[in-house]
Amino acid sequence: MTRTLETLFVTKTYRSDLAAGEAFITDLEEACRQIAQQDKAGQAWSREKGYRGYTSYASLDDLPRRDSLFDELKRKLDKHASAFAKDLHLDLGGRRLKLDSLWINILKPGGMHSGHIHPHSVLSGTVYVSVPDGAGALRLEDPRLSRMMAAPTRLDEAPRELQTFIALAPEAGTILMWESWLRHEVLPNAAKTDRISISFNYAW
Repeated sequence: MTRTLETLFVTKTYRSDLAAGEAFITDLEEACRQIAQQDKAGQAWSREKGYRGYTSYASLDDLPRRDSLFDELKRKLDKHASAFAKDLHLDLGGRRLKLDSLWINILKPGGMHSGHIHPHSVLSGTVYVSVPDGAGALRLEDPRLSRMMAAPTRLDEAPRELQTFIALAPEAGTILMWESWLRHEVLPNAAKTDRISISFNYAW
């Protein structure tokens, strides 16, 4: 009996690092904390939405203009987004992807972020600034999950590419990117200190 298995419709993720040195990461952490202390609107929104910590998602849209560190970060991310778009063989029609939003996340111990997608974007991702031991990983969900209907669950020993959920554990300085339609969540922060990251979207 002849059998053929072919892998189709692959979901790719991108992982790299800032390659900017420890001082840049330390400065980013300090800048994130300073902005969090000053951003009263962001603090209020975080409390209202039950976000355990702080996010500038709904309050600030000018981080690259507000602080040169974030402008430098933007320039670095632009190169990574361009590389990922090429890896995905996206036909951009001669145009470039543009950083559409950039925001700070400070998750306190016990904080998490439930499953979601990023509408109106092409690529999404996160730069990790502080990842203490026990900090919640990023968990990605198989995009076919909602269509599996009466399908049985996967065996525990299933190959990684066939698992329903994949958890990615980053380090300080790690950059993770994925296509914006990919559902993802941040698992609870079991560390004793804050988990700090900077998330972003690229639009076309």
